[in-house]
Amino acid sequence: MTLVPVIAEPYSHVLAEFESLDPLLSALRLDSSRLKCTSIAVSRKWLALGSSGGGLHLIQKEGWKHRLLLSHREGAISQVACCLHDDDYVAVATSQGLVVVWELNQERRGKPERVYVSSEHKGRKVTALCWDTALLRVFVGDHVGKVSAIKLNTSKQAKGAAAFVIFPVQTITTVDSCVVQLDYLDGRLLISSLTRSFLCDTEREKFWKIGNKERDGEYGACFFPGRCSGSQQPLIYCARPGSRMWEVNFDGEVMSTHQFKKLLSLPPLPVISVRSEPQYDHTVGSSQSLSFPRLLHLSEHCVLTWTEKGIYIFIPQNVQVLLWSEVKDIQDVAVCKSELFCLHLNGKVSHLSLLSVERCVERLLRRGLWNLAAHTCCLFQNSIIASRTRKSLTIDKLEHLKSQLDLATCSDLISQLEELILRFEPLDSACSSRRSSISSHESFSILDSGIYRIISSRRGSQSDEDSCSLHSQTLSEDERLKEFASHQEEEQPPDQCCGSQGHEVTFATDKNETFLPFGIPLSFRSPSPLVSLQAVKESVSTFVRKTTEKIGTLHTSPDLKVRPEPRGEEQSYEEDVSAVSCPKEEDIEEKEEVASQPPEKDRFHELKVATAAAMTELQDPLVLFDPGALRMVLQEWLSQLEKTLAMKDDSDVADTGSSSVTVNQDVLLPDESQKGVVDEDTEKEQRDSLGREEPVDQAVCESVSGLEEPQDNFFQLCSPCPIANDLQKDLAELTTLCLEMNVLSSKIKCPSGHVDHSLQQGSPEDTLACQFLRKYFFLLDLKRAKEIIKLSYGNTPRVWDTFIAGLKEMASSNSTYREMEEGDLPTRLKLLDDSVPCDSPLLIAYASRLYEKFGESALRSLIRFYPSILPSDIMLLCHHHPAQFLAYLDSLVKSRPEDQRSFFLESLLQPESLRLDWLLLAVSHNAPPSTSTMDDEGYPRPHSHLLSWGYSQLILLLIKLPADFTTKEKMTEICRSCGFWPGYLTLCLELERRREAFTNIVCLNDMSLMEGDNGWIPETTEEWKLLLHLVRNKSTRQAPEESLNGSLSDGPSPMNVENVALLLAKAMGPDRAWSLLQECGLASELSEKFTRTCDILRIAEKRQRALIQSMLEKCDRFLWSQQA
Repeated sequence: MTLVPVIAEPYSHVLAEFESLDPLLSALRLDSSRLKCTSIAVSRKWLALGSSGGGLHLIQKEGWKHRLLLSHREGAISQVACCLHDDDYVAVATSQGLVVVWELNQERRGKPERVYVSSEHKGRKVTALCWDTALLRVFVGDHVGKVSAIKLNTSKQAKGAAAFVIFPVQTITTVDSCVVQLDYLDGRLLISSLTRSFLCDTEREKFWKIGNKERDGEYGACFFPGRCSGSQQPLIYCARPGSRMWEVNFDGEVMSTHQFKKLLSLPPLPVISVRSEPQYDHTVGSSQSLSFPRLLHLSEHCVLTWTEKGIYIFIPQNVQVLLWSEVKDIQDVAVCKSELFCLHLNGKVSHLSLLSVERCVERLLRRGLWNLAAHTCCLFQNSIIASRTRKSLTIDKLEHLKSQLDLATCSDLISQLEELILRFEPLDSACSSRRSSISSHESFSILDSGIYRIISSRRGSQSDEDSCSLHSQTLSEDERLKEFASHQEEEQPPDQCCGSQGHEVTFATDKNETFLPFGIPLSFRSPSPLVSLQAVKESVSTFVRKTTEKIGTLHTSPDLKVRPEPRGEEQSYEEDVSAVSCPKEEDIEEKEEVASQPPEKDRFHELKVATAAAMTELQDPLVLFDPGALRMVLQEWLSQLEKTLAMKDDSDVADTGSSSVTVNQDVLLPDESQKGVVDEDTEKEQRDSLGREEPVDQAVCESVSGLEEPQDNFFQLCSPCPIANDLQKDLAELTTLCLEMNVLSSKIKCPSGHVDHSLQQGSPEDTLACQFLRKYFFLLDLKRAKEIIKLSYGNTPRVWDTFIAGLKEMASSNSTYREMEEGDLPTRLKLLDDSVPCDSPLLIAYASRLYEKFGESALRSLIRFYPSILPSDIMLLCHHHPAQFLAYLDSLVKSRPEDQRSFFLESLLQPESLRLDWLLLAVSHNAPPSTSTMDDEGYPRPHSHLLSWGYSQLILLLIKLPADFTTKEKMTEICRSCGFWPGYLTLCLELERRREAFTNIVCLNDMSLMEGDNGWIPETTEEWKLLLHLVRNKSTRQAPEESLNGSLSDGPSPMNVENVALLLAKAMGPDRAWSLLQECGLASELSEKFTRTCDILRIAEKRQRALIQSMLEKCDRFLWSQQA
């Protein structure tokens, strides 16, 4: 075997093909010349393959199981698109130009059904399909440039066949040439044609041309999501001639042009495939001037394209070529995350994966592909030698790989692997250098965990960095453990490829290291941490004896004093945790002297241990699902947090000297005028919590107490001391959980049940919550905290006001907050929209500032920030003026299309209890007076249902939403008590309370309520008798009342016996109506008008029967003639 060439450039990624899909195509009979694959699409669950015979094969990616075959008689499948946000839908375009949308019904285990068939593009070639990213909507483009949209209203949304609606196809636009590619993101549709690219706002129906220069040919375009671009808004990349791309912002403005022509002169990377060994040619070619027919967003920061020559993957923001590989005859490519499915011109399908080199080698090792793994290692050895790679691909794995190769046939490969292993730097070389450097130090200390820390007494020497070498080694080992755990993703256990023996090895661990998995058999960790510490201890034993007499004076050395914390942000976490520790001695007096200045690292060590213990206990379901046990864990952790922060603050104050007390600006302690008096018990308890410290003066105690009980106008916006990112994350999680579980103090109640004296005696719960927010504002997850306050403290506006005040104080340091103090409302809204990210937790603080300045008009304008600002936020924001919230809610609902308002309003009702609150609010504001809607007995006044209500549309939407029986009854009572009769009658109809409805209709004295398509027509004879009885009693009991317009003739038709009798004759026929009226004794009260109307109805009925008889006779004669 010849030597494997080495790729000079350290490429980080590679394309790999671990399995062939040829057996799958063969099983589907898509490998013949008569029937082959013509289109491809992929989603999280499905691989969709369209065939030339009109069949669509849906294969489940997990296990490659063939699940469904959808047949089409309209021709071959030319385009397929899977709905990415709902795997139950797939769109198909046929060769005849028909577009079929299928609902697979997998959740209900039903048969797939066609939910839409569009003939808008019939007779044309559909060239592009694209799904909406949020709605069930499909965009279609054809070869003449027409772009249309198919909107679905399926059984999932309609919840019944009766509500099934087919929306007409909407024509979006018609561009100047063939549609090459469509892409959709956040309300914008991207259209790429043969000449240029277009951007369409589908909600506002606005269109933009991207760039000024045209082109000629197939060039793609795609969106680049904002989370991947690192900016607030997504980007757009458009292909240009000559291997170029335009980078375009979300408004369609070209920002820059990226040139990849020269970067593509490098030789192609081989595809790692089980079909053949990878081949690499070092020859550097000429620059490639290519046209990219499609652009696809791949993985996180990559854009993929292809030509007839190969596949190209770019990192466009850095103008880099991640890789390009030769893959011939590609017709189409479908991507999902880092997976590529390539459809070739011959109908074959290949499955590629974009992986890092080390991940690719690990997968080959787990699959037992030893030769291919060794070949890849030798080919990409410059990438493997990189330091980051070695964390997962260790020497042990390479040695194991070498042992699996055949010495007779792979001798050259084995020799190259040996050279690669020799180039690895031993990972324990740093340990030996540390041991040899111990003798150059003058002192040392032993931490609680048993680690020896070396301390230098020479100011400015390099040994300050060496003094934390053991701690740095521990951190690096933790990072390696995290890196090792991140690669355990395959189905086979990792012990099959990480050692040559293949058996488990159990390592002894120290009791102080319970949170680190030392049992993992890694090459960089010794069998026991005590062994490494013993070696260090023996190497310094001689040095300890020589310096025994100096240890007692270490606490007075100026180099060992705890240095005040710097104000800048440049201090790193390693500097913070490597503060000097005092030595451990057997002399008790020397211990007490050293303990008078406890090291900062030890203080954080206790907090870290308590935090890690709390996070571990939260993983226990018995604790997590038991509120009492969960509160005990949080309360114990909160006491340690208070203790640690109090120790830090006391240390900062003590460093300034006993004569005067200076407050650090970073800690933001209250001034002397705000300090309280601390009693002796509190002083004693605080000294105990600080851990055997010497007594401090009264001013220091007051400062610490002032921090523990912040004043009303004080917020702790930043940390009193630097905190590592990983610790900060855990602290934020636990602090936010304390707020959620109402654990607001380390000692809320004593065992006896009375309130602890450390809090204000008799203070309510909202006071504790406000104090907690002010004290730990810098630790809270602000987004979660806002939701917790809305759910748990929604009835205490004081807590919400305190939270908003903290956000305002945090935002006040921003220039945008100061700029918003000037200008009118539109100017400030535009500044807010442009400067503040939509997902920023400070957005509600800016909104609150606008509301304070402009009132209700500002609330109506805040609908543009939905869903970043929710109605529940506005409800708390204007809790003093509920009517203003109604104005916001009404404007928000009306901003949606009319056919979507009910569904949108239902989505806002979380929790369900808001339905009754909002309904009561809507019928209570901007409503007519109750004296105009009800009489003294509570019955409706005539024509009062025609009065104007300010929020009648919102009320009717709330009433018509689906709800349970109890809720509907409560809504009926609200409408009746407030006199909103249209809603009351609608609810009575739903609840089958027809007797009440007829009674109120008679009181309203409006015949139009019983006419028309939505009229209330009695259904039975008993209901007609009831209605006639009510009308007769009304006419005998009440005198005629004037209408709302002031005269008897101007109002609607009144409810009297004759009008009801005429309605009865039209509904039941004149003969049956006359009999019923005689039975009720009302025939004598009818006028000649009723008699004439009945005669006309009889004549019309007779003629209608004659016409029907004539038509039946003609049909009969026609059928007999056909039979003859």
